[in-house]
Amino acid sequence: MTCIKDTRHFSSALRDANSPFLVTEEQSTKTISVGFVLQEHFSMMAFTAAVDALVTANLVKNHPLFSYQTIAVDQSPVTSDLGIGIAAQDTIRGILNEHKKLPDILVVCGGYRCSTEKHPHLTQLLKEAQRQGITLGGIWNGAIALAQAGILDSHECALHPDNHALMQEHFPQVRISNQVVITDEHRLTSAGPTSALEMMLGMIENTQGKEVVRAIREILSCDQISEHSDTTLSTLSDDPCLPQNLRDMMELMAANIEEPMSMEELSGCVGVSRRQIERLFQNHLDTSPSRYYLELRLTHARRLLLQSNEPVLNIALACGFVTSSHFSNCFKDYFGLSPSHAREKYKSQY
Repeated sequence: MTCIKDTRHFSSALRDANSPFLVTEEQSTKTISVGFVLQEHFSMMAFTAAVDALVTANLVKNHPLFSYQTIAVDQSPVTSDLGIGIAAQDTIRGILNEHKKLPDILVVCGGYRCSTEKHPHLTQLLKEAQRQGITLGGIWNGAIALAQAGILDSHECALHPDNHALMQEHFPQVRISNQVVITDEHRLTSAGPTSALEMMLGMIENTQGKEVVRAIREILSCDQISEHSDTTLSTLSDDPCLPQNLRDMMELMAANIEEPMSMEELSGCVGVSRRQIERLFQNHLDTSPSRYYLELRLTHARRLLLQSNEPVLNIALACGFVTSSHFSNCFKDYFGLSPSHAREKYKSQY
């Protein structure tokens, strides 16, 4: 087993970007199983967003935090709202008839055209899951199935606005929220595709911690668009909460990877003293400028190493390291493996 006791840790600014590639101690964490009940015409976008959160969680920790399975209400394949059929791994009837073990979390995936009629077998499954203390969820109008099983009585839920009237009329004991995500210890509901991702991230934070969710967001939110933003890819130096002169220095560093700038050169370009630079990095990024610059170059090197077949020496030079031995030592200090071993390990996984 690789010894990692002397491995250096990335500072907070670049930790999440590199966490999926760090050597970690073996962990005996129980893998949480999640079952997605697919109704006919379920929202493919909402379903894949929820699954993406689980798959990415496994990537950032390098061991399986979650497993998932698909369950058809009636028969497989199940047709999504896009007309694409998904071959479900099981059916509700098969689970009930064979008394199969239920997953730790069971989520009903709805969609704009999903039927809101009560399905006896689905209701039976949900009631049995509740009896076993399993966490239950509903995506889009999946909360209606939960209400039909009595699971949301006296509880608040989120669901698509188009279904609010139906829920109010037939299930007055359920409190409908204007929030897009509502979660408690044993219930998870969301109103649509984007909130399905947020619902799962909330569950992951509750079971695995905030650090895992931060790392997932680092991977999934690079192209996030807000009402007042443009459509360029976001980077760390785009954070409006950081002072402009700090952002300028971070951009200069990112633009000068192959030939790193000295602190004096950075100071001259931005117009602040070296002491001010030190304070800016320490106060806002909790690290020194030299360490941030090194970690930025190592992050760039990691991407080149794992995404190309370039020789290690070429990558070292492209990232501002004078010798391959210096590069290898720095890389191993942070990632726990030499560059060549990291490349072998990464390629063996795919």
